[in-house]
Amino acid sequence: MSSSTLIRQSLHESLVAPLREMILSGELRAGEKVPEEQLCERFGVSRTPIREALKVLAAEGVLQIMPHRGAIVARITEDQVNELFPIMASLERLAGRLACAAATDADIARVRALHDEMMRLYAVGDEPNYLAANRRIHDAFFVIAGNATLHAYYQQVLTRIHSCRFVMRKTPEHWRAAVLEHEQMIAALEARDGETLGSLLERHVTGTTVGIARDYIRQKAEESGADKTLGARRVSA
Repeated sequence: MSSSTLIRQSLHESLVAPLREMILSGELRAGEKVPEEQLCERFGVSRTPIREALKVLAAEGVLQIMPHRGAIVARITEDQVNELFPIMASLERLAGRLACAAATDADIARVRALHDEMMRLYAVGDEPNYLAANRRIHDAFFVIAGNATLHAYYQQVLTRIHSCRFVMRKTPEHWRAAVLEHEQMIAALEARDGETLGSLLERHVTGTTVGIARDYIRQKAEESGADKTLGARRVSA
């Protein structure tokens, strides 16, 4: 194998993580075409390593490679919600239990600070940054748990559901419910009550989060149907 081949492989592999993060953060949204030219400019590379990285993400189920159209960020389906969210809930339950057992005072203070910042964002209605803070809190439980394999499984499931988990817009009712559940979670962590925190995390995912996901999917389906109808009207006109 030539050195140029090794360099090309290393380059596209190094692009997979930042591209995946763009999807997880919602910068690249479900149903949207991946802007290859912009990505080339952003990362200072040619199309070849970008396309190789996109193929890796397509194999993970995060993207769809469409003939003559390029890569599209895959939409999550209700079947995937039913399949994947219970797995995520079980992983979060275990992370909560382990985190309470392993947490130092500094760890708990750090999560409390993240929680307080998230609550400040909720109070001012800053949903995009609220969702980012929300993701940091859930990730913190896995970091504190100190189990690298558990964290890796969580990241794999999070990638499968890509932009759905932490970029979904909430109804006011769902948002209030999520905030109340987070208040209970932080209290359980501060009490180092692993069973309670684990149960709260599991119910949070299988209850409130699944409800938000299903509403989000149905809303996107309705928007897609409306766009197609509008497009057909424009063509017929």
